[in-house]
Amino acid sequence: MLFESLSTKLQNTLKRLQGKGKLTEKDIDAALREVRLALLEADVNYKVVKDFVAGVKELCLGGDVLESLTPGQQVIKIVNNELTALMGGTVAKLNHAPNPPTVIMMVGLQGSGKTTSAAKLANLLKKKQNTPLLVAADIYRPAAIKQLQILGEQLGIPVFQLGQQDPVLTAKAALEHAKKYRHDYLVIDTAGRLHIDQALMDELARIEKAVNPQEILLVVDAMTGQDAVNVAESFRDKLGLTGVVLTKLDGDTRGGAALSVRAVTDSPVKFAGLGEKTDAFEPFYPERMASRILGMGDVLTLIEKAQSTFDEKKAREMEKKLRSQQFTLDDFLDQLQQLKKMGPINQLLEMMPGMGGMGKKLKGMSVDEKEFVKVEAIINSMTKKERQLPSILNSSRRRRIALGSGTRVQDVNNLLKQFEMMQKLMKQFGKAEKGKVKGKGKGRFPFF
Repeated sequence: MLFESLSTKLQNTLKRLQGKGKLTEKDIDAALREVRLALLEADVNYKVVKDFVAGVKELCLGGDVLESLTPGQQVIKIVNNELTALMGGTVAKLNHAPNPPTVIMMVGLQGSGKTTSAAKLANLLKKKQNTPLLVAADIYRPAAIKQLQILGEQLGIPVFQLGQQDPVLTAKAALEHAKKYRHDYLVIDTAGRLHIDQALMDELARIEKAVNPQEILLVVDAMTGQDAVNVAESFRDKLGLTGVVLTKLDGDTRGGAALSVRAVTDSPVKFAGLGEKTDAFEPFYPERMASRILGMGDVLTLIEKAQSTFDEKKAREMEKKLRSQQFTLDDFLDQLQQLKKMGPINQLLEMMPGMGGMGKKLKGMSVDEKEFVKVEAIINSMTKKERQLPSILNSSRRRRIALGSGTRVQDVNNLLKQFEMMQKLMKQFGKAEKGKVKGKGKGRFPFF
């Protein structure tokens, strides 16, 4: 769960306020002391915390809150708005060149996820029908060029490299190549160091001068907390930073970097890395992030994930099957595979209003990636007839399937029980939809 400790503490504190019919200044002071402590424990910059709490208190002491019939909800609204403003207010979009290509320099320390983030950003641009070109300008880290080439090959994105030549020459040659072959984005993976040094900054400054980038994005590891903000300050002072990419936001991060970096450096967070997969990368929306921290969900991101993952043609085919009550194990597997593409279940639950805490509860239950693999193995070990007619699966067939899938008979039985329950549910929906069609005319199935 994103910012699990901070999120839990803030939600618990604000929940106690919701239980009160009327709030006093004493109630607000007590709640804000807990908010201050939660933010400091999350490694948020001290000055940022001080200003944030002071701003929230000033707004909470207004007559609109103290005299409101729902003061707890008013306080939550204020905290949500102030958190959003703290992280930048609105989504910070990429700057664009007046004439293509738009040049993006990825900078940062070693180990921050810079090379992977460069590939992820290029992949995101490609999904939006752009033609990005990746540039391997890190000639110092062993296998850095090879890593970018492998990622580019996996994503179907070309990679420009000139081996161990001067990175400045590589960047200039890549820009000419991009113009010649009409690439609309140039994403340059620059060299990093274990720590900031003058040689690194001089090289980055020379690359900046050579290619005149529209974006210089600093990649920082969110798990380093306040150190990430210190790194951002150093790069801001040496280069003309236009934005920040926060990586490993899905890890055991306390949230300090995400909540501090905009206020301290005045550089907006533009993208967030939420996992190791190349599609686990998205624009940073301050309002959505604030809502997730406070357990209010993030429905817009959930919808966007679904729209980018689910196949419209398959959805219509599934709708027809549900109407005719022909839901099979093949359909069950297909739906699971599409759901898996959207990301970890725990992250999806965080995006549903009021369901943020369920992600934690489900950690001990069978909803992880391994369970998807197990289900796929079991269904793939069945014959076509067995997938169409699971009622024929007697004990000997179930033993064969368990042996073929490397699972236990108990696992096969559990899957069939889950499928049977879902099948009954789908039949109910199908009957309800038929009734709706008869009474009110043809309509879309509500879930697809």
